[in-house]
Amino acid sequence: MSFFTSLLGYAAPIFLILSPILSYSDQALSMHRTRSSAGFSLDIPLIMLVASILRIFYYPGARFDTALLVQSFCMIFIQAILLKIALDNRPGPASKGGDAATPFSGGASDGLLGGKRPYNFWQWRSPKPYWQFLLYLFITLTVLELMLAPFGYIYPGYSALIGYMGLSIEATLPLPQLFANARSRSCKGFRLSVLASWLLGDAMKMFWFFTSMTAIPWAFKLCGIFQACCDSLLGIQYLMFGEKEVATRVQQWPYAGIKPHLPRMSNGMRTPTGRMTPIGEKTY
Repeated sequence: MSFFTSLLGYAAPIFLILSPILSYSDQALSMHRTRSSAGFSLDIPLIMLVASILRIFYYPGARFDTALLVQSFCMIFIQAILLKIALDNRPGPASKGGDAATPFSGGASDGLLGGKRPYNFWQWRSPKPYWQFLLYLFITLTVLELMLAPFGYIYPGYSALIGYMGLSIEATLPLPQLFANARSRSCKGFRLSVLASWLLGDAMKMFWFFTSMTAIPWAFKLCGIFQACCDSLLGIQYLMFGEKEVATRVQQWPYAGIKPHLPRMSNGMRTPTGRMTPIGEKTY
């Protein structure tokens, strides 16, 4: 038993480092092949990019396991590619209301909870503001790091703050997809491979976080537990809904058919309302 525990102790960090690429490469390839990002929640790249950037700036103050730091860089790399592909293959305005979690359909009403976002945040039509936001975030954190690092009585609190912020944001990763699936009652566009890698990653993380001899702050453990619960709910949704198409309700004119009790005209015809139509008047 100790052999398998030791083996998993070595395998878990390697898996965590590679998990961003293993998790999202299939999703990126799928959107590239189909030339559509419909059904994919663009909030996923937002959450993971912001969380990973914050986690990198958390490292100088916390000095947590190096594997988690390397994972953050890998996550930024793959999420930037995923964001680029999603923006390049965004669905047109005609898809509004027809696809789950399409943040490009022309409004800010496709938010996390379906409400309007201030300044259409992360719902912009042009790709440029997305990259500008990420650049401004990096510059701001760099300036704060350089300004506060020399002050030993302030910096530890600041480092812990951005660490908990980053991990808390990362823990909300499954929420946009959960809400999108619940609204559409479908998991179409969300790859099963991503879900499987999330669940496997949660299992590996939980084992490693609670058995590792290296420094793993409690912030990682608490946020990891919350994220594992959310990923499990995603699994339940996938079992319930699958990747079926979103049902579209077709409304029909209530008088589209001929009612048997309506009176017949002299030529044997009935109008939809039952009114007798004079000879020569057109019926529609």
